[in-house]
Parts: sequence; structure tokens; C-alpha cells
Amino acid sequence: MSQARPPTVVLDDLRIDLARQRVTRGGRVLDVSGLSFKLLHHLVEQGDRVVGFDELIEHVWAPAVVNEETVTQRVKLLRQALEDDGRNPRYIRSVRGRGYQLCSAPQPAAAEPAAAPPGGRRRRLVLGGLAAARAAFAALAACSGARQAAPPPATAQEELRQRARYYAGIGQSENNERAVALYEEALRANPLDDAASVGLSRALSARMCLYNGSPDSTVRAQALAEAVVARSPRDSAAHDALAYAHDCRGEIDAAIGEYERAIALDPPARLDSRASVANLYVAEGRLADALENNLAAERAGAKLRFLDLQIARNLDLFGYAEAAERRYARIFRLYPDNVFGNAAWPRFLFAQGRYSEAESALAEAMGRPQHPQLFLLAGELALLRGDRVRAAQMFGKAMALRPHQSLPRTLTDLYAEPPVDAAALDARAQARAREAGHGAPEDWLEVALLRRDADRAAAIDALRRAVAGGFRDQAWLQASPLFRPLADEPGFAEVVDAISRARTAERAKALAAVWFPPDLVSAAPVPAPLPAPPPG
Repeated sequence: MSQARPPTVVLDDLRIDLARQRVTRGGRVLDVSGLSFKLLHHLVEQGDRVVGFDELIEHVWAPAVVNEETVTQRVKLLRQALEDDGRNPRYIRSVRGRGYQLCSAPQPAAAEPAAAPPGGRRRRLVLGGLAAARAAFAALAACSGARQAAPPPATAQEELRQRARYYAGIGQSENNERAVALYEEALRANPLDDAASVGLSRALSARMCLYNGSPDSTVRAQALAEAVVARSPRDSAAHDALAYAHDCRGEIDAAIGEYERAIALDPPARLDSRASVANLYVAEGRLADALENNLAAERAGAKLRFLDLQIARNLDLFGYAEAAERRYARIFRLYPDNVFGNAAWPRFLFAQGRYSEAESALAEAMGRPQHPQLFLLAGELALLRGDRVRAAQMFGKAMALRPHQSLPRTLTDLYAEPPVDAAALDARAQARAREAGHGAPEDWLEVALLRRDADRAAAIDALRRAVAGGFRDQAWLQASPLFRPLADEPGFAEVVDAISRARTAERAKALAAVWFPPDLVSAAPVPAPLPAPPPG
């Protein structure tokens, strides 16, 4: 773990002013700036430990996606600026297969010497020069001899896991598959490698959750994590992986239980679990608990791919539209590989009644990694224009992307031409009602849609059950044309009012809590709007 450094440190004969981002040698300023200084700064923060490629990429380049060659080239530029020889290094040495390391530990810089009488000053300079020469010689000898004294190179098994973690962390489908292949190779070499089993479990869950893969992958993901938990019951990473498998399968209660076990076993290391369980607290309507956990992870400096998006969602559901909008827009602009962010921004605009902006953002998002939510939203926008044919096409594309998901299939059936038989829709509604009690509250929304045309009282009752289970997206419920046939029902207004009361209570709970930062939002909560239908 990095230690706090004084504002100026000495590395051999270099003086590094961290606050002013300046490097000098003997009073001469060296040309070290931008990424080169950022790289040097991170190495200095780590003392003389070996810093791996993945860590450097995360702390120096993120959110940009780069590879090891980029790191190597930047180290080369930094060495040139420091006038360091990579073959006989004085400041930074390479550790084969692992990363880079400073040749000596940086030391706090002494204050600049005050003026002194000529004799005394000369003596100090001579002594200082001898001390500097001895220190430089010692550092050079240490770094030159480091080839013999270096830590042993990573084993083949460790290298496989390191590379797998790197690819899994990039956030792209093809790289996730590279991670899967590397973890599989590691497990062929050692079937009891717990770290590889946990890594493979998470990558297999991500295959479905993030990259539209088959749900079969989560079956194996769960089995891998359960096997590690059986061997090592106190392995918090294994409990987190098991939770993620349940999460991707829509098994909310089981997922929450495993995330909470992971946190209890190792609170400092499981900031990822805190953010993940926060996302599920939202599904249960526990908005204040969700925001508390997300903000705790953010304050601790957790670098989690979806954390900022989750905070935006919390603010959105609380009714802080302006604060949520700032985060949604920034995520959409800066992180084009964030599949959930790509869907969240146009969906937010849609729920706010900003239809033309939503369509523009949606068109841009369609050129990025795709998520079924994009096509579902495209179908809703088509319905607002009165274009049922295009709506059915879009719902069909969502179904094709994830054929195992129920809602896209339901919407495809509801808007099919010719219409699906009413008896078939009723049978599907009965089946989904039986399943809804074991899944997310949103499952009751699907029951409401299936009952919408044939039995509006039953549809309203399904909406009430969704709200009782934790559904809180008042803005979308009021904006979506999917529920317009129910909008005139007295019970619909009661459902909206129930959401509003629940959100107000959660918002009051958060505002009264000591953890709520007063500068988190800059505007008072605004009620969710009821957009007017577009012209025509």
C-alpha cells in the first residue's frame, strides 16, 4: 500500500517536487512532465516495491484503455528525460514479467541550505559532494546488482492469472473472452487454484451480465465460486464471485446475502462488494442504504467501473435530476465502453420528457457496445410516434440479443402482428406472477403489461406489488407509453403516489444521516415530471 510522501523527495541525485511537478538534478530542471511525471509520481508513492503493469495502467492511464507496450514506451521516455540507461539503470529498473521498480527508496528532501560563511560553506559543499557521490555510487551498485538480488520472476501460473485479470478489467467482450481462456489454462495446470477459479467465475458471470452471453455461463460461474467457498469458507473474494453469479441470474436475496458475507469477512478489501450490494439495495427500494454504500466506496478511492453510474442512479431516484444529469452525461461522454452508461443517459432523457435529446443520444449509443435496454428504449420511442411496427422490430432485436430474458419476449408478443393469442398471454402472465415472488420487483411490471389489456384491475395490482417490492422509478413509469393504457385508472395515480411517498421517506433518511455530503447536490429535489405526448 502506498505511503503519503512529503512534498519534495530525493531519489539518488534527483530532487522531485511532487507538488510543483518538477524534477531537478544539481539545480538543473529536467524535462519531466505530463504522463511521464504522473508515472514517476506513482512509482515514488510506492517506494522501492515492484509496481505491476496493471497497477500502472490503472493509476496513470485510466480511464483510457492501453496495453503493456504503451507503459514500456512511456517508461522509455521517462528514462530519456532522466538521462537514465535502461541497460544499466540508476533510477528505474525493469523486473521481467512483473513491472518496474525504483532502484532505491525515495527519501524526504532536506531543506535548501541557508547562506554560510565562505569557509564553512565550502566545507559543507565538499562533505555534501562526497556524501552525494557515495549515495549515488551505492544506488548505482544496488540497481546494477539488482539483477542478481531481484525477487524471483513470477511463476507461469501467476503470469496466467495476472494477464487474465488485466484482460478482464478492460471492459470489452473480446478481452473478457481472452481472460476466460487464460483462467481456463491456469485451471488445467492446477484445478485447485482458488484465485483462478474465482477469476474465471467472475469472467463467466460477466459474459452474461455485461456481454449478452448465454445464462449457461452463470451456472458454471456459481459452481466454481461454491467450490472455492467450500474449500475456503473465509475467502471473501469467493463469496463476492458467488454473489455476482446470483446477481446475474436475478436471484437478489441470495446475491445480497453473499455480498454482505464478503464485506463482513474483509471490509477494507471488499469495496467492490459494497458497491455491488448497493445496486441490489436499489432494487429493494433501500435508496438511502444504497447511496451510503456507494459513497463509502467512492470516499475510499475505489476504482470501480460502474460506481459513478450507480451514484447517478441513486440521485435520479431520489429526485435530484440536475445532479444525476451531470453524472450521466459525463459517463456517456467519457466512457463509451460502459454498456450500462450507454443505456442510462438516453433513458434518463426519455424519462424527463426530453424525447428529441433521448433519440439523439440513443442513436449515438447504438454505435457502441449494445445492451437490450437500448432496443427497448427505441421501441418505446417508436410507440410515442405511433409506429407499432418499428416498436415490434426493436423489441424483437432486444429479444435476439438476450433470448433468455423475459421482458423483451413479452413486449415482442404484445406488439406482434398478427397479435399473439390472448389465452397465451394470460398463461404467460400466470407463469410470470408465480416467478415474480422470487425475483426483482420489476418482474411485477411485466405481469402488469401482460394483464394490461385484458384485466386492468389485475394489472394495477401487479404494479402495487412492484412498488411494495421496492420499485421506485416514478419518472419512467409515468413517461413510458407501455403503461399509458393504465394511466386513466384510479389505481395508477395511487401507485405513483405510493412511489413518491417511499422516495420522500428514503430521501429524508439520507439527508438526516451524518454520511450525506451537503455538496452532493446543488439543487432542491424536483418531482418527477409527467411528460406530454409528442405532437402527432
